[in-house]
Amino acid sequence: MDILPLFKKYPGLAALPFVRLGEYPTPAQELFGLPESSNRIFIKRDDLSGVEYGGNKIRKLEFALGEACLLGSTDVITYGCDGSNHALATGIYAGKLGMRSYSILRTQPNARYVRSNLKKSLYYGINLFHCEDKAEMDAVSDKLAAQLREASGKEPYFIPVGGSSPLGTVGFVNAAFELREQVDAGLIPEPDYIYAAAGTNGTVAGLMIGLRALGMKTTVIPVRVNDESRVNCGQISRLIDETTALLRSYDTRFPAIRISPENIPLRHRFFGEEYAGFTEEGMAAVRLLDKCCGIRLEGTYTGKTLAAMLEAATQTHSGKNLLFWNTLNSRVPPDGLENLDYHALPKGFHRYFETDVQPLDR
Repeated sequence: MDILPLFKKYPGLAALPFVRLGEYPTPAQELFGLPESSNRIFIKRDDLSGVEYGGNKIRKLEFALGEACLLGSTDVITYGCDGSNHALATGIYAGKLGMRSYSILRTQPNARYVRSNLKKSLYYGINLFHCEDKAEMDAVSDKLAAQLREASGKEPYFIPVGGSSPLGTVGFVNAAFELREQVDAGLIPEPDYIYAAAGTNGTVAGLMIGLRALGMKTTVIPVRVNDESRVNCGQISRLIDETTALLRSYDTRFPAIRISPENIPLRHRFFGEEYAGFTEEGMAAVRLLDKCCGIRLEGTYTGKTLAAMLEAATQTHSGKNLLFWNTLNSRVPPDGLENLDYHALPKGFHRYFETDVQPLDR
């Protein structure tokens, strides 16, 4: 197995728990056919990070599930909304490592990807629990954990929403080092700006740490795609502090990175009215990238992020190299998915198949 770029630079970090799940480096390439501007626009194809299922979650899971393996865990519990890409990715890769996976999920606006992810969870044998709010999620989590402890005699391994623990965030510190190798190889120029979705902060916090440690000029522009209570400059700054402390506990040569909240250029305007509620601007960006480049996005995360970058390309930036970090899975779903009966899912999920999707998703 190839040594991670981060581990090459800081060998002490190789003692971090880790299991290889993805295929790296993911491609970095220029995009053509987008609205004309004086900027060059590139994309980082993390949608191709896994053979069976890609997206940004895989980088985080390589460390989180690596720790689960190290601890000898047999059960993994994670959280999200009913269409959670993170929960699905966790279930797929935990299963490949021989662990049982449990996703505790809550209500969200309906969309076609929600139906697809729920059927994929059914296909992969992931145990799903539907909840109406956080209080119910906490109660279900506590009860389930107690049952699993009694049944196996082991503590289940908990992964937070989005996999954005300090340990999971290390995956995107390494992603910055991977990008640097691609820049050094001449595959793309050093970006002036990277636009990335900020849903649970791990992707953007890890990139900020890695780029700062490398001394690169690149500025990360987080685009908020979740409630402000979850995504704000203070929380991103704290996650940077906690992740840096973890890294330095394994290798004291790693720089003491500190980025204060006032220096984090978080973009709020493209969020819309609610989490997973699609916007006109976001869906226009989705259609544009599909038409021009044949790359599929969606309305919750990536469409809103691309919309923010495209606006900046025409109104703010001039003569810059812009990189869009694609965090969505684009791997072809398994055969027979459409033939699965949604009635096999717990009853709380049936609503997504029995009611219309939101208007902008039709």
